[in-house]
Amino acid sequence: MEDSVIIQDFLNYLQFEKRFSPHTAKCYGVDLLQFGEFLTAHSEGASSGAEMHGAADVLGSHDSGSPRFAGEAGTATAVATHPKVDIDQLLTSTDVNAIRSYMVVLNEKQYAKATIARKLATLRSFYKFLVKRNRISSNPVVGIRTPKQEKRLPRFLEYEEIKRLLETPPVDTWLGARDRAIMETLYSTGMRVSELVAMNLDDIDFLGEVVHIRGKGKKERICPISSSVLQIIQHYMEFRNKRAQHNGNFDGKVLFVNKHGKRLSTRSVRRKMDKYLKIAGLDPAISPHTLRHSFATHMLNRGADLRSVQELLGHQSLSTTQIYTHLTTKKLKDVYSSAHPREAEQHDPDV
Repeated sequence: MEDSVIIQDFLNYLQFEKRFSPHTAKCYGVDLLQFGEFLTAHSEGASSGAEMHGAADVLGSHDSGSPRFAGEAGTATAVATHPKVDIDQLLTSTDVNAIRSYMVVLNEKQYAKATIARKLATLRSFYKFLVKRNRISSNPVVGIRTPKQEKRLPRFLEYEEIKRLLETPPVDTWLGARDRAIMETLYSTGMRVSELVAMNLDDIDFLGEVVHIRGKGKKERICPISSSVLQIIQHYMEFRNKRAQHNGNFDGKVLFVNKHGKRLSTRSVRRKMDKYLKIAGLDPAISPHTLRHSFATHMLNRGADLRSVQELLGHQSLSTTQIYTHLTTKKLKDVYSSAHPREAEQHDPDV
């Protein structure tokens, strides 16, 4: 990214003005560098009469919607492979036709629709930024529609499956008590795994029975937590505090720590959950994020209103939360179909 001044300016804007996480900003940078590679090949190919072929070669083969190009694996050096081309000049002189050509190549390489939509959203934000900073006069992405995507309902666990999973960790060991507290906290609050691993001890108000959550874009919210889950967390903390007394390198402010006393990673939480899914006999494809989906679905099934669930999940837009109403509607339809006499007659061979 150091090869492009305007890309770096944009990423700084995302991090320091829009308060995006470094990881999110990096993902934007990867998308922009891939587009820069396309433009470079496009401009070089134009002089040789093979622009589309050369540009398509840059993107590589499709691999589960993930890009394959020179700058992805390392430190943003994709554009350095074409030292004679000024990438910033290419980016600022891009027109709608070049972006449409890029979309065509992505489709030809069979990128997933969601991936293409994300890359287009990156370009839309980037060129909006350039217009705002008077680097260009108009946004070339304005007239391009986002590809229509298939709506996939988020997966959730039934109450009995949740109970079986949460009761799997052995609470008589400190790691088992920690893992039980982690999964109970994820399910009872609906927080993201990234939010959970970021929690500190003082983020829990045991008296007020609430947790303080730092969400995406460093936005903060308060979420209630049940007394039963707080007891499980306290049980883990007894183990945790005893270990901290005998470990000088223990991080005293972090709530959920690894065996070395350091903050857990999201990957570690996933590995732990994979282990308990196997023990509980549940689908190994389930992820920690499924607990968040289950929380939202169960809340709506119990009569919670959509706005409240939106606030608890930390969604900026109500439309993001509305996906869970499809789950509850489907559940009602299934119950209706299995219980309604007319429906039952259609499926009963003895009627």
